[in-house]
Amino acid sequence: MTLRHLKIFTNICDHGSTTKAAQELNLAQPAVSLALTELESYYGLKLFDRISNRLYITESGKQFLQHAAHIVSLFDMMEKGTRDWDTIGIMRLGVGVAIGNYLLPNYVQAFKSKYPDMKLNVTIDHTKNIEQGVLKNDLDFGLVGGVVSSEYIITRPFMEDVLVFICPPNHSWATMEEISVHSLVNEDFVLREKGSVVRKLFDKALQTHGIEVRPAWQSISTHAIIHAVSSGMGVSVLPYQLVCEHLQRGELKTFNVKDISLSRNFSVIYHKDKYLSDAAKYFIGSLFPEGANTDFLHERK
Repeated sequence: MTLRHLKIFTNICDHGSTTKAAQELNLAQPAVSLALTELESYYGLKLFDRISNRLYITESGKQFLQHAAHIVSLFDMMEKGTRDWDTIGIMRLGVGVAIGNYLLPNYVQAFKSKYPDMKLNVTIDHTKNIEQGVLKNDLDFGLVGGVVSSEYIITRPFMEDVLVFICPPNHSWATMEEISVHSLVNEDFVLREKGSVVRKLFDKALQTHGIEVRPAWQSISTHAIIHAVSSGMGVSVLPYQLVCEHLQRGELKTFNVKDISLSRNFSVIYHKDKYLSDAAKYFIGSLFPEGANTDFLHERK
């Protein structure tokens, strides 16, 4: 079996048809179909279901793609002559919102002092989308606050992120040492959207106490939530990293809720078959506190 077969297979996956893959690769459509048949025969796998003249990738095909995509990517890097990849290449990062807004600039500044000619292509998105980007090799690695589920991804926590309850400075809770969890029920909440990591943690914490709140506002924008709370529209829960400047300026206050403590890990994620360049290893290593064990970076070839 050859690299040509793997390239054809990954292109079929990208385009969803042998015809479009053939056009992309400048091959005859029968040649592409034959290569796919040879690949399935060689490995004894059914990579696609063929239904009504359309291709649907099978579970075996999805697993096979995880390895094939990275083999093709490594070969393409070699073909392009990127011997000095670690100094003049492009590194593609997927970054969660909290990390991207407040932590990433410092990481990038430190990285640029070591690799000034390396270009960084950064995508700020939800954890699930970053996970998919890493799986498809659209991203070299990700920095996320959520939990990934794929068995093909390695996760390395590098920082704990504490979530805090916030309210306007003139709110009655701003001066209280602690409130009961049941006091939350009748309060107006301004929350992140359903499905976000912060919202999942908050909802799960309330469920353990058998209560539920119905938010007055929901938003995908952290800045909108902060502005709404500081304007007296309600209370909220957000990562400390996102609100610390507003707390320091007195625009917001924190309050404690009895028996509720919320936190999550910020983690770096990458595909288990991913080749990590020296530049990538340096960036990832810089995320960890001084003295932290980063031997896992040197164990990868």
